[in-house]
Amino acid sequence: MPRVAIAVAILALYVYGLVDVIRTDGRLTRGFSKTTWIIMVALLPLIGAALWFLIGRPRASAVAQPVYQQHPTAPDDDPDFLRNLEQRRRQAEAERLRKLRDDARKNQADGGPHRSGSAGTGTTGAAAPGTTSGGSDAGGPAAGEPGPRKPGAAGEANAEGNPEAK
Repeated sequence: MPRVAIAVAILALYVYGLVDVIRTDGRLTRGFSKTTWIIMVALLPLIGAALWFLIGRPRASAVAQPVYQQHPTAPDDDPDFLRNLEQRRRQAEAERLRKLRDDARKNQADGGPHRSGSAGTGTTGAAAPGTTSGGSDAGGPAAGEPGPRKPGAAGEANAEGNPEAK
């Protein structure tokens, strides 16, 4: 009976030591690397486990530090993200205002926005030869300009879209 108790104690020490080496963080092992400790405990059951508990096991005060950095869980909890968001918003607004000012300066340099029918404003507002620019007093088209299109005129469809029906 005492032989069985000794064999069970050695087996328990061996299994506990091997499991403890495997579960221990590799950065916290002392003396040798984690792989070396696993090999020592596996090949030398009683001596390897005893050496692990005496030399290689990390001290109780040693706590594994997480490898990852602590970040807020959501973007709206991150002050750096919110600060960058505000800076990007301000930059976009400044860029938009700069483009508006550039467009306004360009329009002023070209003589203002082009209006059809006004005399002397540029090439787009120029009148055709032999006609006057500007509208007539009756509100119709200027001389030489085509008038409004009427449905049912020659070759055009009526309200239903049928060119045959007149």
